[in-house]
Amino acid sequence: MTRHFLDICDLDAATLRAIVDDAHRRKAARKGWTQGRVDADAPAKERVLAMIFEKNSTRTRFSFDAAIRQLGGSAIISTASDMQLGRGEPIEDTSKVLSRMVDAIMIRANRHEDVLRLAAVSTIPVVNGLTNLSHPCQILADIQTIEEHRGPIAGKVLAWVSDGNNVCNSLIHAAARFDFELRIACPEGYKPSMDAMVFAAQHGAKVTVGSDPRAAVEGADVVLADTWVSMGDLDHDERLMAFHAYQVDNKLMGLARKDAVFLHCLPAHRGEEVADEVIDGPQSLIWDEAENRIHAQKAILAWCFGASSLVD
Repeated sequence: MTRHFLDICDLDAATLRAIVDDAHRRKAARKGWTQGRVDADAPAKERVLAMIFEKNSTRTRFSFDAAIRQLGGSAIISTASDMQLGRGEPIEDTSKVLSRMVDAIMIRANRHEDVLRLAAVSTIPVVNGLTNLSHPCQILADIQTIEEHRGPIAGKVLAWVSDGNNVCNSLIHAAARFDFELRIACPEGYKPSMDAMVFAAQHGAKVTVGSDPRAAVEGADVVLADTWVSMGDLDHDERLMAFHAYQVDNKLMGLARKDAVFLHCLPAHRGEEVADEVIDGPQSLIWDEAENRIHAQKAILAWCFGASSLVD
């Protein structure tokens, strides 16, 4: 059976735990190595990853390219506008063609439904690199980062102070699978997906949604922020007005635990969702978080290829 990585809610807790543990192992095993050196087990040897981008990307593009190379494989990168997809070819036809030409597909798409359609007819693994509804790769990298610095994530309190966007939806899914408490603070009209909240409720996850960032951050182990205006959002000025009280600054961070850490998936709009004093401060883990996109995605790809643990 083909292994797709489309959403955190699609996989059980044990599988997700194994993927994150593999990410930890792979990173530790590379200490002191150059970026181009291949992992000892080379689970993607002679495999080709197609990378399709409908949205601009820095971290997703470079991290997946580095990831497949470190696993022993190679990548072909294209924007949708460079392909017949950009001229209206059905995504199912693209999927069937690429299934004959490469070994896996990573897609960063505008519409979540297009990723589902791509995967539905693909005979090779499909990885969701981001859609309008979810960003599962980012969340596994975040979990890896938190555990590196603060130990097991189970039982931790995470505070999300931002839009209830795609990253937030995946974080909600993760709360159900990794057993941490999630407090979401966002203005009315910017709440997370109802489907994500229903999933959390059905699986007994500790997820709350409110409008007070101070209440969300009080005593939290981790504070997360994201941009208030994402690619494709047309209501820029309206969003800035709605979120003006949601900036993460030192005063807000002071309500969290003394050893709390700060995460942001980047790119950041400094002076909007986060103050320089926080993003550049001692509690910020954003650079480790960005690097861990490589290691988490290596573990995801290794799992997709059926080799989810590093050979010692």
